[in-house]
Amino acid sequence: MHTITYLTNINFGLGASDSLAEMLRELGVSRPLVISDHGIKAAGLLERPGFAFLKSAPVFLDVPTNPTESAVAAGLELYRQGGCDGVVAIGGGSPIDLAKGVALLATHDGELERYAAILGGVARITSAVAPLVAIPTTAGTGSEVGRAALITLDDGRKLGFISPFLIPRRAVCDPALTMGLPPGLTASTGLDALSHCIETYLSPRFNPPAEAIATDGFKRIWKALPVAYADGANAEARIELMMGALEGGMTFQKGLGAVHALSHALGGLKEAKLHHGTLNAILMPTVLRWNVEVEAVAKKVSQLESLAGLEETTLADALDELNIRLGITPKLSELGVPRRVIDWVCERAIADHSHPTNPRPLSKEDYAAILEAVF
Repeated sequence: MHTITYLTNINFGLGASDSLAEMLRELGVSRPLVISDHGIKAAGLLERPGFAFLKSAPVFLDVPTNPTESAVAAGLELYRQGGCDGVVAIGGGSPIDLAKGVALLATHDGELERYAAILGGVARITSAVAPLVAIPTTAGTGSEVGRAALITLDDGRKLGFISPFLIPRRAVCDPALTMGLPPGLTASTGLDALSHCIETYLSPRFNPPAEAIATDGFKRIWKALPVAYADGANAEARIELMMGALEGGMTFQKGLGAVHALSHALGGLKEAKLHHGTLNAILMPTVLRWNVEVEAVAKKVSQLESLAGLEETTLADALDELNIRLGITPKLSELGVPRRVIDWVCERAIADHSHPTNPRPLSKEDYAAILEAVF
């Protein structure tokens, strides 16, 4: 196990989850609320020896695919009923983001909307956020080191809640927890992580350290994802994939782009239940073709192509090929997205916190053209 301090303290390595009890003692948490989901419980991950002491803790499992305001309220009620003094999130990005919402409202008054980034909420979030330990069971979202939570409000808006105080106090990254992940979920979460590395690297904000981390994460994921997809028990591939996903999360400080602006909006649809990583995988090649028209982006994409060993194809085309290889559908219509929502989605994308850091300025009409290309 290795201890890494970058944004937060991270315990990384096979068996790192055995350090949870010690972490909670360090944070002074004696009565944690556990937030996970039914799939994690069914897979037996909550029964691991390192989590044995949590058997007496209250557990919230009703986490939607895309976290919602009502689920945050339900988790918060259980937190208060249990007299909890901290939160442990075990799962993918959805349980971790939901846990951030619970940890926030456990110590901050008012409605959740009050703390949304686009509504001036960043300054309202203080260091009083309840202690949170995040334990990812997928190599994808990077939420375990991210400062944001994406939560869909009751009125359908999927908003970002952003603050350095929402970064989990501790992250436990144990690749052993991803060994049983099915190929389809390995693909969608891994491509999510890859999109983080690509978009943050191409963001126009100045942050060379983040760019270095993003390119390292890109190299690891590009090499390891097909291996982990084909052989989920390959320990080396699982380690590399989780490190790449972690690095993708570390680079969020630089900002994302149009891929995430659109996927956040699409994730708020009531017409279809859509996986965030799958959406990013579908959108990434087309958005990349739009952005590469910017000279500075073209130079950076050329560097990524070199890192990936691409000599006779573009990165966008290679991403299309990778999607096919990993069983990702190329069309939104095949996921049940109706064309009539395009206008609504484009409006939401323009308002999203990831929109301003896309390297090429995009209009509502541009977003519509991108969506039409993947319908």
